[in-house]
Amino acid sequence: MKILAVCIGQARKLPGKNTKTGIAKAAVTGPVMVDAEGLVGDAIINRKHHGGPEQAVYIEGAETLAWWAQELGRPLEPGTFGENLVISGLDNRDVAIGDRFTIGDVVLEATSARSPCATFAAHMGDPLMVKRYLRAERPGIYTRVIAGGMLEAGQSVTYTPFAGERIGMAEFMDDYGRIPPEKFARYLATPVNAKIRAKIS
Repeated sequence: MKILAVCIGQARKLPGKNTKTGIAKAAVTGPVMVDAEGLVGDAIINRKHHGGPEQAVYIEGAETLAWWAQELGRPLEPGTFGENLVISGLDNRDVAIGDRFTIGDVVLEATSARSPCATFAAHMGDPLMVKRYLRAERPGIYTRVIAGGMLEAGQSVTYTPFAGERIGMAEFMDDYGRIPPEKFARYLATPVNAKIRAKIS
């Protein structure tokens, strides 16, 4: 696996919207610093729902983006889904909470799946995009930064699956907001997003 693109965004308004968003991202050249809050220079506007240490870096697998390009019938430039990293050879469906991505000195750990919202639909220009994204069961991956450093396109990525209880991104997305009590122990056995852990502990 390799990093195909490192993407950051600037605050801007979407057509028909009054508030700004940082969802529109684009690939950059050269190294970018990543710390506990994510990629330095990347705009995070609504911090109630986006960003922070538990959602510091958002990853999309190149295999998943290729599937979406075919599904949507158009090419997808890096950053189209609001992702920070595009990783070659990665299918989002294979990733579970606790899986790690090591890139040079940087270590990222999967904490949760991307939950699509109205801003995402507006950005994509498709009012049905939230439903399509949920049906596809190929959600993007939010990660926390275990160790920071510099990231750059072309770097090799070492993928290490979590050795314990495996809860895949699709299962997390299906359970999000309504995790059944019988699954609490399974989730608590993983390094799940701290907000989720606090709700079910």
